[in-house]
Formats: sequence, C-alpha cells, structure tokens
Amino acid sequence: MEKFAAIDFETANGQRTSVCSVGVIIVENGEITNRFHSLIRPRPNFYTYWTTQVHGMVFDDTKNAPDFPDVWSQIGQEVSGLPLVAHNSPFDEGCLKAVFNLYGLSYPDYKFYCTCRLSRKMHKGLVNHQLHTVSEHCGYDLKQHHHALADAEACAAIALNMFQKTQTNSFEELSAFVKQNY
Repeated sequence: MEKFAAIDFETANGQRTSVCSVGVIIVENGEITNRFHSLIRPRPNFYTYWTTQVHGMVFDDTKNAPDFPDVWSQIGQEVSGLPLVAHNSPFDEGCLKAVFNLYGLSYPDYKFYCTCRLSRKMHKGLVNHQLHTVSEHCGYDLKQHHHALADAEACAAIALNMFQKTQTNSFEELSAFVKQNY
C-alpha cells in the first residue's frame, strides 16, 4: 500500500488563510507512522462565533502560536511527494493553497484525494457523508470531532477501510476502482 498523508485544517473565520490548527497523519504500509498537530496563529487573526462553536478555539488559544511557515517547516518535508487525503478535500486544499499564497511560499504540486467524494459513491445508503458519519460506518470511533489531529486520523481510517474493501493499494487505483464499480 502506498504511503500517504491525511490532513485536516481548522480555521478561525471564513477566510481560508485563517488556519488555526493542522493535523497530519502519515500512513505507511497500512499503519500510522507519524502524528503531527500544531496550533497556528491565523491570518486574519480573529475568530467568529460560528467557528468557535464548531471547534471550541478562541483568540487566546492561538495568540502565541507560530505562524504557518514555522509550522509547515516541521512537517512539509515529511509530506513532500506524498498523496494528501482529506475529508472534503476542496476545503483543506484551499486552505493550504491560501496560506502558501499569503506567505509568498512556492506551492508544491500536492495531489489531493477526497474521502468524502469517494464515500458518496461507495456508501450511498448513509444518512449523510460527514466525517463522523462515514468514520463510524468504517468502524472508527471519532471522539474529538473538529480537533484537527482527530479528524485527520479519522480520514486516514476511512481511506484504509476503502483500500481494504476494494483491495486496492493506491489512491489512483482506488479512484479508478470506484469510478468503474460504483
């Protein structure tokens, strides 16, 4: 099975640049080999009522947190060249591109895959395809929903379940299998 990274961002407000937390799970040979989590000082640095209701974080939680470039320097090399998977990947990929742009960083050509899109095809009978619903269906008990590390781990568990169910070993194979069979 190919090595991959599951990633999840939380944001402070409606701006994609306002990432305030990141969780990354590295999976190699079907096993989690690394967990990374960090708070991030968001830009712009304010929290909305709604986002605080979602993840519970407020300004004081991240006022002394490092900026995104300092955080990414700790994990960027490890995810370099790996497929990235997220549940609702357009959001997480959008956040990653936005903060790279904000800080004038050269964006690597990350390849994203989406467990939410795949689950809509593979698990059509679910009441919805939210992370907690799909992860429960796949046998993963998500206890801290909207904590970036917990959400990244749930996404990794969903991806591993999909690989097992389809007997595929890469996201390219999985995507092709789902397209052909579902």
